[in-house]
Amino acid sequence: MTIAAGLVLALASAIALNWGWIAQHTAASALPALELRRPIASLVSLFRNTRWLGGFVAGLAGWAVYVAALSLAPLSLVQATSAGGIGLLALLAHRGGARVSARERNGVLAATLGLGLLALSLVGGASGGREGSVRTVAAWLVASGALAVLAAAAGRLLAPGAGLGLAAGLLYASGDVATKTVFAGGAWLVLIVVVAATHGAAFGALQLGFQRGRALATAGTSTLLTNALPIAAGSVVLGEPVPSGLLGAMRILAFAAVTAGAILLARPGKGR
Repeated sequence: MTIAAGLVLALASAIALNWGWIAQHTAASALPALELRRPIASLVSLFRNTRWLGGFVAGLAGWAVYVAALSLAPLSLVQATSAGGIGLLALLAHRGGARVSARERNGVLAATLGLGLLALSLVGGASGGREGSVRTVAAWLVASGALAVLAAAAGRLLAPGAGLGLAAGLLYASGDVATKTVFAGGAWLVLIVVVAATHGAAFGALQLGFQRGRALATAGTSTLLTNALPIAAGSVVLGEPVPSGLLGAMRILAFAAVTAGAILLARPGKGR
């Protein structure tokens, strides 16, 4: 019953987060250029926009519900339930008037298929797990941060905003891993600082990405990594069981489909 409640909260979190991202993207893309050299002025311009503020509050509420879900259910199951967010994001973008290209539709379909297979691969194999060692948790967080920097730096090679979206997804995912680890208590509580830092950096990257690219290239790629990477971390870092046989093969295929979806969403379009 506790796990079921956690999964219901994870679904509610996905709805709130993705609606919030679409609202923030719509508002931020119409604002004057945000500047890292003027962080206070940039934040003021965001918070003065009513639509953006509504999306931000929805996102905060979604994150709070997500944290509650993590306290009740394994990381992998929570992420698998949240995985439907990419399809919801595409629907919200379309209903908001954005044109969804054939390449983006294919990316969303591949990602949705992959995330669905991930959810199926978790059947009967996502309970348990442990705290994770200091070495493995630290290695995962450091690697995520390094890859986020590379993704942001490679932005010119990708669709507008996609590099920042990928960076945000990597940072949000590492923050989710740290959040789950914090529930072990004791010395792990120091990771609260890491949670705040990664989410703050991801927030900044995503807002900058919103001004440079489309919703699916920014929030879409971010959502993909935010959902898929913690499932891998559940096995690699937290010792959640990896299925064998058909379910194991399904998980490999799932990650391949998610990767293909991310590539399609991040690829520069014609006339880039």
